[in-house]
Amino acid sequence: MAVITASMVKELRDKTGAGMMDCKAALNETKGEIEPAVDWLRKKGLAKAAKKSGRVAAEGLVALAHHGDRGVVVEVNSETDFVARNESFQALVRNVAKIALEKADDVEALKTAEYPGGGNVADAISHAVATIGENITLRRAKRLQVTNGVIGTYVHNLVAEGLGKIAVLVALESPGKHADLATFGREIAMHVAATNPLALDSTSLDKETVARERAILSEKHQGKPAHVIEKIVESGLKTYYKEVCLIDQAYVRDPSKTVGQAVQEFGNRTKQPLRIASFVRYALGEGIEKKNDGDFAAEVAAVAKG
Repeated sequence: MAVITASMVKELRDKTGAGMMDCKAALNETKGEIEPAVDWLRKKGLAKAAKKSGRVAAEGLVALAHHGDRGVVVEVNSETDFVARNESFQALVRNVAKIALEKADDVEALKTAEYPGGGNVADAISHAVATIGENITLRRAKRLQVTNGVIGTYVHNLVAEGLGKIAVLVALESPGKHADLATFGREIAMHVAATNPLALDSTSLDKETVARERAILSEKHQGKPAHVIEKIVESGLKTYYKEVCLIDQAYVRDPSKTVGQAVQEFGNRTKQPLRIASFVRYALGEGIEKKNDGDFAAEVAAVAKG
């Protein structure tokens, strides 16, 4: 039997885009010969991943996993929305979330993490590409943890357990009862899903974002005295903070109060200190430039009528 080295496996993987375990199996079948191994993978339909990697993947699923004091959200993209209903794709995304919860939320580190059944996460994705026939990418992951409290969770447009189009985690620090905190945390997570705040509070906002907003407000009122412009700008920034900062936003469940006031009232009611430490909100495909291939629904309807 030929000795299959790691460099041989890497060479074959670079040529085909197939998973590591599949490459090793191919080399074993062809006694270490690279080109016959390429053909073997092509015949098995496992050498398609590399060819599909350039296609835009903006659909798919976001997933949420949590346990105890930890929670994680991940986004795995596909080319079409149909794939989100594929059970094997759902299993892949769910497994990736579970691994991220335990191992890492750095995407590159996550790709090298061991995957159930053999190989690593990158291998599992390559195998899914070959099996499903679409470009599939692990785009991002984020984990939150509390020292004393709970992780509030919410998934919007639920496709299956823990899988949907928007996923939110909210880290609540409090010594209060976990059941009560989890209920309140879910309500705050639902608020975050609905309003998409940019930051927890004004001090957490990106400095460039604040500077840009300040410049816009100042430009609008050029020609007025400097001290007047400064007052207008400061007032405008306070209004902006109410729009984009979670603590300052009007609470969706009761717009007469801010989220910060709702948190304070909950703490007073339970007689336990409470604060929102952080949050994360993933919406599927946000920030990805999608290709416009026309009205796909209209095309399908036209074909159906024909």
